[in-house]
Amino acid sequence: MTDFIVDAIAWGGYLGIFLLMALENIIPPIPSEVIMGLGGMAVARGQMALVPLILWGSAGTTAGNYAWYALGRQVGYQRFRPFIERHGRWLTMQWSDVERLHSFFVKRGNWVIFVFRFMPAFRTLVSLPAGMTRMGIVRFLLWTFVGSIIWNSLLALAGEYLDENFHAIDRYVGPAAIALTVAMLGGYAYRVATWRPRD
Repeated sequence: MTDFIVDAIAWGGYLGIFLLMALENIIPPIPSEVIMGLGGMAVARGQMALVPLILWGSAGTTAGNYAWYALGRQVGYQRFRPFIERHGRWLTMQWSDVERLHSFFVKRGNWVIFVFRFMPAFRTLVSLPAGMTRMGIVRFLLWTFVGSIIWNSLLALAGEYLDENFHAIDRYVGPAAIALTVAMLGGYAYRVATWRPRD
């Protein structure tokens, strides 16, 4: 995975960063931590500049999240109800849960979008309910971009600081990511097995 990202950055430069970060938010297994970290390494070696790296990366993050937002906006809130009633068990939720989430998101959507930018997996998934609740496009893009700039700046600065040691750290990041994924899948399986709808 790391070699693929390095090749993409070398081939595409800032555009490569943009495409990788957009793809990372559409296909979550591509880790933004590694993409921006390697970008930071390129900054340390004089191959890139920090500010354009962060801006291009954050633009890619925003574009990838907009794809999920647009999907949610297209599906809509009420059109989701038959799906929940049929497959609610696999999502471990009922329509009443969706209504509560919808109400919460309408009231608190701005800070939810911002805060979730710093959370693995959720930073992508949160874009779907944002579209379903028809959050304003400008607000969605603004909060996504601002949160992404902060997160991507931290990652790029970490990569720049670590530079030569980044590959050594990547040896541990990969297994840790796999362990986290297994734990999340195990937690989901347990929740599905024990979930019971309320009367």
